[in-house]
Amino acid sequence: MAESPLVSIVMGSDSDLEIMNETAKALDDFGIAYEIDVTSAHRSPARTSEFARNAAGRGVKVIIAGAGGAAHLAGVIAAETTLPVIGVPIPSTPLNGMDSLLAIVQMPAGIPVATTAIGKAGATNAGILAAQIIGLSNTTVAGKLKEMKGKLVKSVEEKSQKLQQMRKR
Repeated sequence: MAESPLVSIVMGSDSDLEIMNETAKALDDFGIAYEIDVTSAHRSPARTSEFARNAAGRGVKVIIAGAGGAAHLAGVIAAETTLPVIGVPIPSTPLNGMDSLLAIVQMPAGIPVATTAIGKAGATNAGILAAQIIGLSNTTVAGKLKEMKGKLVKSVEEKSQKLQQMRKR
């Protein structure tokens, strides 16, 4: 039997999947079960509302919503749930995601949405942020986060040493 998802990854269109797969990869690295689906704040508002209202009852702990253009998905979901919502701006228009970023980050008081960077880096960070939220009550995930941070430190040290060796030549 599959593990119940702790994180729900949703996107406004299947064209966002290439970017939102980065979120899935990050969650895979932490061993966090997730679901992934498409729902639209504009094209399927009733479906989106129902999804948001029922997520907590299904055991979901964090919702990550990627959307481009007007990018209302994360805000609409946040209006319908008390779960943490993380928005990922998708660079899908000639504005290269700036429109999405502003639509997601400029939420009115009372409807918070954590917002990451535009594109793949933001999608990766959304997965890591979800892991940090889950890690508050899951020691296994917390340990994996600590390992990840250690790898980042080691990577910088290795790059520094390599640069110093190159300069000595």
